[in-house]
Amino acid sequence: MVRRSLSVSTAKGRATARRSRRRGFALIDVIVGGILLAVGLAAVLSLGARSMNLHQRGEREIIAATLLDDLLGTILAEGPKDFPDLHPMQGNCESPFEDFQFLIEIDEGSSGVPYRIAVSVQHTATGDTWTVETLIAPKLGDEPDPERMPLEPIDREQRYRDQEEAERNG
Repeated sequence: MVRRSLSVSTAKGRATARRSRRRGFALIDVIVGGILLAVGLAAVLSLGARSMNLHQRGEREIIAATLLDDLLGTILAEGPKDFPDLHPMQGNCESPFEDFQFLIEIDEGSSGVPYRIAVSVQHTATGDTWTVETLIAPKLGDEPDPERMPLEPIDREQRYRDQEEAERNG
């Protein structure tokens, strides 16, 4: 009888040891899972912040390109010779683009040599600068500006209908 009680207590001890080992493994699994989750969340948050920065940079670049195009179009429309008399050559952009400054340089060409135009736009908060350089030929003589009207009125709706019909007919 002594042997039986000894074997029963040994079996209970083994079962208790197995249960405590399983609990230990479960705790390690939870810790490892928590670490993996934390690393994953940190990566997602990092990507989100980078995405926002790239989005804001893209917006600034689009605005700068629009401002550059507007300034160059105005110089072309007014003429590089008259532009400095009619408009400021540097300053802050108008609302809603107060965060941007512009600088215009016009190097006068000589007879047969075009004007060299350099337009820069800078975002004041970040210091990012975009510059475009181009050449514009001077007017020769007192030629009037050509009238820029189509010879015939443009019927855009009819063009659209014609295009739709051509697509249907294959």
